[in-house]
Amino acid sequence: MPYRRLPNTDRARIRALNAATKQGDLVGFLDLAYSYKLKNDALLILSQIEQAYHEYNINLERQTTSSKSYLVHLKTARLYISHFIQVLNLSVLRNEIKKEHKKLYRLDVNRQSIPDLSTEKSLIDWGKNIIEGENERVRRGGAPIYNPSIAKVKVFYDNFVEAKISQKILQQNTSRSLTKLARLRENADAIILDIWNQVEDHFKNRSDEDKREQCSKYGIVYYFRKNEKKEKDD
Repeated sequence: MPYRRLPNTDRARIRALNAATKQGDLVGFLDLAYSYKLKNDALLILSQIEQAYHEYNINLERQTTSSKSYLVHLKTARLYISHFIQVLNLSVLRNEIKKEHKKLYRLDVNRQSIPDLSTEKSLIDWGKNIIEGENERVRRGGAPIYNPSIAKVKVFYDNFVEAKISQKILQQNTSRSLTKLARLRENADAIILDIWNQVEDHFKNRSDEDKREQCSKYGIVYYFRKNEKKEKDD
């Protein structure tokens, strides 16, 4: 015996609701296989879920596109901050900058290693430390570091921070639209189930094949089990 399967994706839900409401328009009020009130409910939830699905996909696409640009800004900022610290450490080794001045950058005066820049937070924190430290050292009369200059580092750092803020906003938009869509699914599923039950009951006295054919016009999807499919093909 073939079995039906309720839609489990948003696109499938939209297809099911579209099929049921369009078939209702075709047959008219008197021959409608489910209640007129349910048809109005289906039209309402269809409009809502289509809009929510559209909004979610737009937000997701924007987030995905922005993510590629964001990763470029992140990698560039990490590269320049790391390079600046390396040049600073070399300047200290060559006695061009006093060892104690590393404190201005919040760097360990006794270590020549690069701090951990693997996370977004560490990159933001160390970028801020390096920019403020270099500006303070120069303000005190120190010669600025070049190749890269702190001005160039700041440009890439600011680009990264702005991209991160933008990416966070886009992620929040995507999350909100997904939450809105998720809230509609339960109602949509209940309406689809109600329609399918009423439609099957309406055609219950037809032969199995005719019943499936009529029900399919309302969007009900039937699946044959493996052995049933083989018998049907034979």
